[in-house]
Amino acid sequence: MKRVALINDLSGFGKCSLTAAIPVISVMGIQACPLPTAVLTAQTGFSEFYCDDYTDKMDYFTEQWKKMGVSFDGIYSGYLAGTSQIAKVMHFLEQFQEEGTLYLADPVMGDHGKFYSMANDEFLAGMRELSQMADVITPNLTELCFLAGADYEAVTACRHEADYTDRIKSLCERIMAKAKKPQTVVVTGILIEKEGVEYVGNLAVSAGQCFYVETRYTGIGYSGTGDLFTSVVCGSLINGLSVREAVEKATFFLQEAIEEAAALEIPRNHGVQFEKYLFKLL
Repeated sequence: MKRVALINDLSGFGKCSLTAAIPVISVMGIQACPLPTAVLTAQTGFSEFYCDDYTDKMDYFTEQWKKMGVSFDGIYSGYLAGTSQIAKVMHFLEQFQEEGTLYLADPVMGDHGKFYSMANDEFLAGMRELSQMADVITPNLTELCFLAGADYEAVTACRHEADYTDRIKSLCERIMAKAKKPQTVVVTGILIEKEGVEYVGNLAVSAGQCFYVETRYTGIGYSGTGDLFTSVVCGSLINGLSVREAVEKATFFLQEAIEEAAALEIPRNHGVQFEKYLFKLL
């Protein structure tokens, strides 16, 4: 059985991070091996939550797994609780990233043009370095702008223009030029308005290839949908699908679950009922 290390947080409420990644990766026939970066009572979008930082415990996983002599077909890193955890992930990569091991980095830093609470300029510098080591990165538009050194407000001010995705593509190419290996950048959750209708899409850019997949936007961004999307992409690539096939699979897997959550008026912090749609990934 193929195996992937999932370096992410565990949140009791929110259907995100590890609680999203583990079932997705597992149903795709891949062994999910979680390495928690933090344990939270609820994801950070809730008004109150308790966070147990696992920085001091991360190396135990690396050391014990190394002693076991295990290897991984993929490594997927997501939420990191602080700058010091970036060094922990780099150490993990030194131990387990081999030729043929897919490393997917979701550079979780912020949204809507602003940092999350754990991120700052020092964190961004570390995340830029970590992202350069990845085969695939899956930033949202805010994180893409952070990584590329672009002004988020200036970029999104052009969202009604015909060349909007071309502008985003140029930012992806700026990041890819600094990567330590051929890299694919998948930008998630791009909002575009056409003839008064809003769409949300994902743009994938790699050497000699660029494509965009979109669906109608429900007007609500749900907790965990980015984690679910990235998990499907990760599992699909490990299973041998192309980048296009992986992005399309992830996009349309989520579409019905998001539309249902909007129709049922599920609070955005609680996430979507993705479990009933896992059969689509078989």
